[in-house]
Amino acid sequence: MSRIQLTATIDRFPTAGAWTISRESITEVVVVTAHASLNGHTGRGECRPYPRYDETPEGVVAAIEAVAPELGADPAAVPLGTLMPAGAARNAVDCALWDLRAKLTGKRVWQLAGLAEPKPVITAYSLSLDSPEAMQAKAAANAHRPLLKVKLGGEGDLERIRAVRAGAPRATIVVDANEGWTPESYGALAPEFLALGVAMVEQPLPAWDDGALAGMARPLPVCADEACHDTASLGHLAGKYDMINIKLDKTGGLTEALRLRAEAERLGLRIMVGCMLASSLAMAPAVLLAQGVELVDLDGPLLLAADRDHPLQYDAEGVHPPTPELWG
Repeated sequence: MSRIQLTATIDRFPTAGAWTISRESITEVVVVTAHASLNGHTGRGECRPYPRYDETPEGVVAAIEAVAPELGADPAAVPLGTLMPAGAARNAVDCALWDLRAKLTGKRVWQLAGLAEPKPVITAYSLSLDSPEAMQAKAAANAHRPLLKVKLGGEGDLERIRAVRAGAPRATIVVDANEGWTPESYGALAPEFLALGVAMVEQPLPAWDDGALAGMARPLPVCADEACHDTASLGHLAGKYDMINIKLDKTGGLTEALRLRAEAERLGLRIMVGCMLASSLAMAPAVLLAQGVELVDLDGPLLLAADRDHPLQYDAEGVHPPTPELWG
């Protein structure tokens, strides 16, 4: 009987200008693509190895190659959750197996997963960390977008948000502190940000030192990003966060992401579906996950200077589900 053949490649995409957050600035996105082949069909999945989680492209490729002999002959029966830990490598393999199943069966992934047919969803457009003047100009250029996500970094953040609001007076704004604040800065900034119409702050405190959130008022809702990975991490978030940001590279793929969404909803947590900066292939499965959630941030391809063939479509309706030529 044929067995699934699994390989991985390292691919690179230039960004549309420098992309800066509180911990890094890049001009190129390096991703890993998993290729799962069986009976003349090949499924693909993309992940973004992230240094914040001690991941490298080479390490992710090695992890994918190491699990290849364990996959067997049925992509629907691979116990990936026991073979690989949550993270980028498992995400690429999981999404490649979903894509392979779709190609083998002639069905779309949403059908295989028992989901409703996906529709376009409004996505945030992210503004890179920069000077207030540069961020105001960028906000003004994107003021037609309904939702802006603003990267922040600590000192000068209030001036940045004032500038963004001046540039985009009608857009909903959410902010991402990328672990760059302290409890004191949250306390000082929250009322100011609320007055400027900011709807939420993502990961203000370091994930490893977020205990102070449990004992403080949170008038500006707080979303867990680096602190939330898979379903098992939910137990550490109670009382500290109002929302979670689900990213496939953290959950280890669509399979676990669907479980995490269901359990978070059961616990009453608000849901955001986000992404690492990557190509349309990485966003495609997340569009299925994003159906019906409160906030969506799947703008990765809009921030690149080049993308995959058959890329996702973005327009006034938001980001559209992938075509079969791309994924699923």
